Amino acid sequence: MDRHHWSRHISRLDPATDYHEIYQIMAFHEFPWDMNQSLSFALYRTYAIPSIGRLLRQTGEFTQRTQKRYDDTTLVLDTILEHGLDSTPGRTALRRMNQMHGSYDISNDDKLYVLAAFVVMPLRWIGAYGWRPLTEAERIANVNYYRTLGRHMGIKDIPQTEQEFTALLDRYEREHFGFDEGGLAVSEATLALMASFPLNRLAPRVVMDRFAKALMDDPLLDAFGYRHPAGWERRLATGALRLRALVVRFLPPRKEPLYARQLANIRSYPQGYEVARLGTFPAGCPVPHAADTQVKLDTP
Repeated sequence: MDRHHWSRHISRLDPATDYHEIYQIMAFHEFPWDMNQSLSFALYRTYAIPSIGRLLRQTGEFTQRTQKRYDDTTLVLDTILEHGLDSTPGRTALRRMNQMHGSYDISNDDKLYVLAAFVVMPLRWIGAYGWRPLTEAERIANVNYYRTLGRHMGIKDIPQTEQEFTALLDRYEREHFGFDEGGLAVSEATLALMASFPLNRLAPRVVMDRFAKALMDDPLLDAFGYRHPAGWERRLATGALRLRALVVRFLPPRKEPLYARQLANIRSYPQGYEVARLGTFPAGCPVPHAADTQVKLDTP
């Protein structure tokens, strides 16, 4: 296996029909760290929409139980990706996500925006900091994967192309980014969590905060009321990520998949977890579904 084994394999697949397999390869083999980072930043970005940030603060989950909410969100999405929507674990994870979202008054517009962030931000992140550019097949598969997931979430008026998702994301942020105390509280809790991750916690919190903010664009910073980083801070942060990409480029291909549950950042369930019990149950815990949900943690 050489470094481009997986990209050659993807070139033989059709992103119109094989989008799930292509996206699995992207997330579990080719760009596991980048996908995790970019999706985390995609979710973080949504806090700058006042209706979203305010709701997340009101639940208390993202400010009082930040690690668990981070883990639950990651594990639910990872279960769907690993097993697929036709599998029992995948359906359980989707049901859990829809139960949580259905417990709150969330507009279709906000759901569409979050979906667009999950489509667009990984493309932008890997374009800037990935060890190689994404292929056209990977970009199309990324869109098709989230279009399918969005339909199963009951989201309406889903864009069809990357360009349409990008236009929706940029327009929604121009129209709705703004300061809200709730969004700021969730942002601060999330930055504190990120600073506590292994390796990150070796540096002072203020250093990790400034590093994270140096990767944020000005409209996002303005929405939280944060100062703009100095030019040298941005150059240092982006340079560090590009240096990492250069190193990764010369590493051997990942033969075995790296799942999110294996990442050191996921710390809430050292003994494993049941997918059906992930997340929140604001209206009371539903009857568990049979035998589909016990996951024991393994190591990469």
